[in-house]
Amino acid sequence: MNISKAGHAVNRAVTAVFVIALFAFLLSFAISLPILNRWFYYIQIDTLNLEQASGHTYAEIKEAFDEIMDYLLLPGREFGEGVFPYSEEGAAHFMDCKPLFVLDVALAGASAGVLIIILALHFTKTIRLCSAKGHSAAFYTAIAAVVVPIVLGCLIALDFNRAFEIFHAILFPGKDNWLFNPRTDPIIYVLPTQFFMNCAIFIGVGLVVFSGAIIAGDGITMYRRGGAYAIRQKYIRPQPQIKRYKYKKYLNN
Repeated sequence: MNISKAGHAVNRAVTAVFVIALFAFLLSFAISLPILNRWFYYIQIDTLNLEQASGHTYAEIKEAFDEIMDYLLLPGREFGEGVFPYSEEGAAHFMDCKPLFVLDVALAGASAGVLIIILALHFTKTIRLCSAKGHSAAFYTAIAAVVVPIVLGCLIALDFNRAFEIFHAILFPGKDNWLFNPRTDPIIYVLPTQFFMNCAIFIGVGLVVFSGAIIAGDGITMYRRGGAYAIRQKYIRPQPQIKRYKYKKYLNN
């Protein structure tokens, strides 16, 4: 009995870690989509008319963006914005952003590693992830993850500029160097508000798609289990009942 209780306690603890790791992975991986997929910015150089807005060519804008992203993601890179001049305040803001970018990518990788280990233990039956009402822990985690883009989407739809300000106030408390002056930091011309809104949409859609895939997969698994259970009920269980009934009838005679 003690061993059984200990086993259940371990399963519950591992399931809790699994839920936290999955939620962290879904959120951090969705955030990393516009960070790691630079093509998402490249296509907007044309769609947002950034060449006309900045007076620079496509190649110059692309080079500036790549240099900024290399600084934010890669170790040992010096800050630069290509042909765009920048102020100390502007450079300081990107310096503040760097640990957040690295943290997000690192969190996605670390949480993915934890998930792989736990799933390997689960499928080898070393541990067993807990479930509730026929649904897996992943199902409920994905449901919770879907709530995030819905809530944020409502806030953004009401007033994106205000939501943008709140976002920066939370991540960069007490600082206003994210408010670029176009005269000293003309890079702002190629990083318009619409681009960041599109990034938020990309993140939200990605989070919904990934979470939806988990929810759908869980539903398919549950449906298959239900079908197998119905087959067992129809073709296997009635047979012993018939035999017992005939045996009782024979005794009565």
